Amino acid sequence: MIYFKRYGSISEIPSEWNVLVAHDLFLKTTYLEALENAAPTTISLYYIGVFNDDILVGMAIIQRVKLYAKDMFRKASSSKLLSILKDGLTRILRGNILVLGNLTHTGQHGMYFNPELISQDLFLQTIFEAIDDLRTFIGKENYKAIRAILFKDYFKEDTIHKSSSLLEKYGLYPMDAQPNMILDIRPHWHHMDDYFKDLNKKYKTRYKRAKKKLGNITSKELTEKEIFDASQHLHQLYKNVSNNASFNTFDLPEHHFYTFKQQLKEKFRIFGYYLNDQLIGFYTLILNNDTLETYFLGYEEANQYDNQLYLNMLYDMMGFGISHRFKSIVYARTAMEIKSSVGAQPQPMSMYFKHTNVFLNALYQPIFKLMDTEQRWEERHPFKNSEDS
Repeated sequence: MIYFKRYGSISEIPSEWNVLVAHDLFLKTTYLEALENAAPTTISLYYIGVFNDDILVGMAIIQRVKLYAKDMFRKASSSKLLSILKDGLTRILRGNILVLGNLTHTGQHGMYFNPELISQDLFLQTIFEAIDDLRTFIGKENYKAIRAILFKDYFKEDTIHKSSSLLEKYGLYPMDAQPNMILDIRPHWHHMDDYFKDLNKKYKTRYKRAKKKLGNITSKELTEKEIFDASQHLHQLYKNVSNNASFNTFDLPEHHFYTFKQQLKEKFRIFGYYLNDQLIGFYTLILNNDTLETYFLGYEEANQYDNQLYLNMLYDMMGFGISHRFKSIVYARTAMEIKSSVGAQPQPMSMYFKHTNVFLNALYQPIFKLMDTEQRWEERHPFKNSEDS
């Protein structure tokens, strides 16, 4: 018999959970506990276990997200029409939504099942039952209605697309998302000199110029104590960047990075940049088996322009990935053009969305174009024998 159980805390989930999801740190209890303890105040986490005769055969992470107008579009639009349309989108989306997946990180880190023990369609049908159960629970416990449901971040080759007719039956329709920028580390790269040799002349010059512009700025990895002591400063640097995003759904709490370091230990790294002993920027990494996942970062805006700090961060992330023998680096979405300039390539992604209002659900596709899912940008080709030579 196939059935599900809903859990409201990571402490409640069955012990066999980690065995099922050993391939992905973002589904394991160590990461989920860190996120649970340091989640944005607007995000609540629920966990679904799918069982076949008392054997755990699948799981899902569902986030209840409270969307507020002040969080979504923080930058004023120069176009009056765009401002009106964004206001309309805010009115449609604000309220409570359910996200199958992880809103705080790019990628399909929301569900997994063992295909040898349960079919995909049966697994998804059970997840839909769990979502309906969760909607009822939230309505009774919090007196809140769920306005939309989002299945988040699937590559083109993901098997979920084979169940598109089932998803459509439940009212979920696909929409394009910004691509995930991923760099595959070439087998012969053992240090950054090997990467540099593969660049064409134009991007070798760009690399050397970026390093020169760094000037007297130094970088180092922060210890757990240093992260604790700098928590407020790290948060302000993060806010400098997040407040400039075109669309936002949450704010990380001040203790987020320290909590992650406490919980994930060597799987979570923070590197700081210093000018005259003052912290002016940082980036974070999550080590997910043979994949290096870039996480949040922050910087002083003046140093970003004068010292090409962001570009140097991208190079340094790559240096860590190469020296630690990762197979790929997930640079995630946003800033696609500059990420492509260091060699990351766009991997198309899509989501499945449903508004619980039937009329609004029919209008979502043109409306979501406002979320920059089809940003115009020029892909760069930095390696030898590429188009940018």
